[in-house]
Amino acid sequence: MRFMVEPGGSLSGSVRVPGDKSMSHRTVMLGALAEGTTVATGFLEGQDALCTVQAFRDMGVTIRGPEQGKIEIDGVGMHGLKAPVDVLDMGNSGTSIRLLSGLLAAQSFDSTMTGDVSLQKRPMGRVTTPLAAMGAVIDSDEGRPPLHIKGGKSLKSIHYDMPVASAQVKSCVLLAGLYAEGRTSVTEPAPTRDHTERMLRGFGYDVECENEVISLQGGGALKAATLDIPADISSAAFFLVAASIAEGSDLTLEHVGMNPTRSGVITILTLMGADIEVLNEREVGGEPVADLRVRSASLTGIEIPQDLVPLAIDEFPILFIAAACAVGTTTLSGAEELRVKESDRIASMAEGLTRLGVQNEVKSDGIVITGGQLTGGEVNTFHDHRIAMSFSIAALRANGPIQVNDCDHVATSFPGFAALAQGAGLRISEVS
Repeated sequence: MRFMVEPGGSLSGSVRVPGDKSMSHRTVMLGALAEGTTVATGFLEGQDALCTVQAFRDMGVTIRGPEQGKIEIDGVGMHGLKAPVDVLDMGNSGTSIRLLSGLLAAQSFDSTMTGDVSLQKRPMGRVTTPLAAMGAVIDSDEGRPPLHIKGGKSLKSIHYDMPVASAQVKSCVLLAGLYAEGRTSVTEPAPTRDHTERMLRGFGYDVECENEVISLQGGGALKAATLDIPADISSAAFFLVAASIAEGSDLTLEHVGMNPTRSGVITILTLMGADIEVLNEREVGGEPVADLRVRSASLTGIEIPQDLVPLAIDEFPILFIAAACAVGTTTLSGAEELRVKESDRIASMAEGLTRLGVQNEVKSDGIVITGGQLTGGEVNTFHDHRIAMSFSIAALRANGPIQVNDCDHVATSFPGFAALAQGAGLRISEVS
């Protein structure tokens, strides 16, 4: 499936994007291991989150839904999972395979996790290395999936100084630490999203955070929770940029998660001159939530502060589009993590920008983008959902139509993207 997007247009009205993917994953994982029934609304019914649901069903957990964003999980307790009869297929979900590595390393049974062609290329050494230090035994194909995890191993606590800021690595170690003897702690080189810490507390598990060190004591229990999952700021980001770059736009995004470890995209866009108003701030299930009103504005290129990079790591593809539409030059550095996402997002975006006539210079850890007129053209997505959605938004400022190839993966994080964007004013259609 591909997107055909006609140039021009503006965005208006109110939209609510799908629920937060990070929180949806963690709701299933913690709900499955809790005592009692967890009920959540706002659950993301995307393919990535559904892979996590299926994995726990394969391990004997009863899960009803998701249906219209509602899901119910009958927890089996910390030691109630059963051996799956087959390989666990994580599809395209790096979050699923990395976080589950920590949980499965502590189970009594053997397990194997694999994924699609894209996932099988992604490095897993960043989670298997600390897990091995805890006593886990995990075999892989030169550090890539499939992962073969040996059960029946007693894990010991460690202190892990993370070499790279990664919420997935941090979460993996902490989840393994639930089962480890003693106190497990992680030091972050820079702040990353803290959904795991917040949600563990929401499920009744004590987590301490002091400066850059996050720690927990193994051997506790989780208690079922009731949650309303906020809209995913990573999905909202496409509309924040769209309304910023399209003249005459005035769009409100409802019930957006405003976790301070995730809101870097708002800070960066504001530094570029975006007109974003934060309304109706509130707290839902321990997470800050707000409505965001965004109006068109003239953006200016900036040097992106490095301390904001981990706080916007998933939003850089669409931020590259903002940079392409800005006056002047935008420079990103310190973003090596983008090289090991669903695709090499620096290289993937650079190729597409070049095809659309945007001057850019690729660096090992970032990119320099000079804003200018976008042409129409045909771009590839490299099986990456965020690349597909980003180039769709680019058509708002292009002088010709943009054809975005291979868009099936958009459903991993944003089912119904094209329909929602079309309703807001993007001139997009799906072509099989």
